[in-house]
Amino acid sequence: MPTSIRLAPEIEERLDFLAAKTGRSKAYYLRELIERGLEDVEDYYLAAEVLERIRRGEEDVVKNEDFWRGLDA
Repeated sequence: MPTSIRLAPEIEERLDFLAAKTGRSKAYYLRELIERGLEDVEDYYLAAEVLERIRRGEEDVVKNEDFWRGLDA
């Protein structure tokens, strides 16, 4: 899927430099960054969403002692 993004000039310069030094395309490195970074971004935003539900009282929370006791059974 073709996608277009606007990069800050200093980021684009770094990407250009890396591509020139390694002989790989900028698209290669952008794909790598997205594939490797997407999991971290998903973890962060999904965890933040759950935290907000906990703060609003919409999500059940298990006490530490109850969690570990449940694993013994």
